Amino acid sequence: MPALTPIEFTGQHAVEGYGPGFFRVAGRVFHHALVIEADRVTPWDGLDQIAPLEALAGRVDVLFLGMGAAVDIPPRDLIAHLDALGLRVEAMASATAARTYNVTLSEGRRVACALLPL
Repeated sequence: MPALTPIEFTGQHAVEGYGPGFFRVAGRVFHHALVIEADRVTPWDGLDQIAPLEALAGRVDVLFLGMGAAVDIPPRDLIAHLDALGLRVEAMASATAARTYNVTLSEGRRVACALLPL
């Protein structure tokens, strides 16, 4: 069986772990919602705080929006607003968003994830 090649995230903020009530990013544990980019981690108050998401416009091409433990549909007006800013949003469960962000980040793409707690 061929061996898997580990993904290297030198100098980038990858999601290293997650579980009920926490995310581990770049060696630090956070107990709240986050917006994560390759070069920064920003505390986030959730869907009612859109400024950190708006700030991603022009910096990233895709935002993986983690909606918590299960897949939930984000407010349509939020998605429409971010789309008007040129930011593509893909909503999914937070665990899936974290994994998808890591893989896409490893490909060198301009991505971010916004994660609500599990």
